[in-house]
Amino acid sequence: MADKVLMKGNEALAEAAIMAGCKHYFGYPITPQTEVAAYMAKRMPKVDGVFLQAESEIAAINMVIGVSACGKRVMTSSSSPGISLKSEGISYLAGCELPALIVNVQRGGPGLGGIQPSQSDYNQTTKGGGHGDYKLIVLAPASIQEMVDLTFKGFDLADKYRMQTMILADGTIGQMMEPVSLDMGEVKTYDKPWATTGTRYHEGRNVVNSLSLSPAQLEQWNIDRYERYKIVERDEVMFEEFMMDDAEICVVAFGIAARVSKNAILEARKQGLKVGMIRPITLWPFPKDALKKASEKVKAFLSVELNMGQMIDDVKLAIDCKKPVYLCNRTGGVIMSPDEVVEKLKQIEKGDLKAW
Repeated sequence: MADKVLMKGNEALAEAAIMAGCKHYFGYPITPQTEVAAYMAKRMPKVDGVFLQAESEIAAINMVIGVSACGKRVMTSSSSPGISLKSEGISYLAGCELPALIVNVQRGGPGLGGIQPSQSDYNQTTKGGGHGDYKLIVLAPASIQEMVDLTFKGFDLADKYRMQTMILADGTIGQMMEPVSLDMGEVKTYDKPWATTGTRYHEGRNVVNSLSLSPAQLEQWNIDRYERYKIVERDEVMFEEFMMDDAEICVVAFGIAARVSKNAILEARKQGLKVGMIRPITLWPFPKDALKKASEKVKAFLSVELNMGQMIDDVKLAIDCKKPVYLCNRTGGVIMSPDEVVEKLKQIEKGDLKAW
């Protein structure tokens, strides 16, 4: 077993990116992800890489476009309002079909909100966020080890599908410390004949572009892109099941809310409630089939979220609204306690809670 080291989530993520072959990072400081940029500033010169603190989030994401167009692995990171500023550039990346890893360590919103943990960017991230028809592969870590593992995997998924992968963490996961293994294995390499590296692959030149003045051509680009998305939905769904074998109530939660929920489930079990959990690891593609299968045997679902109830609609759609779905939530940077989740579960069992 590989030795483990004690690391903060943001710093472990940054080191994992370097180990995955990322030699280019462009960002801008914003709490609670600033440690990512600070770590990259320190480490990149030591690995013959490039760190640049851009003049703005908008500048940073456009630098990502340039480096990705050259076929290099590249990353940017920010927190909620910073990601909002990057949204146009992320849409350009999607239109150009350029791979990139984007990290969002969420804080409360809307507006500048606060600097405490939140999951209020769920809709922004899973529904696209910017203009146009596109999707991001969205990975939601619930531990520091997953910050590492999913960062490594995120680069591979981005290169494999010529897509943008987002690590959607929350402030707690970014700021907490845990022992992690950095033994990630070999870095995969992907052929990129589309890259703007001259005429190595063919006569003439490569052009990276998201603009089409032909409606028919733009329509076909979108159709082709969504055919690729179907493959992602078929092959790349990730989720964890916890105590679901005999569960009568299914909790659905991700990130730090899932960790709180695990403790709540253990306590609820002690009190005689048969509760389990399905934890989406990919928020897109969403684990629809797993939830639909669970709906055949459980009597209710409880969505646990650090927002006003953004994931709950996807839960309802996944199960075709066949079973009632309830909500346990806190927002504004407040994290629910396991006791609050247990109380909601008790109310569901007694029939005292109104379904969403």
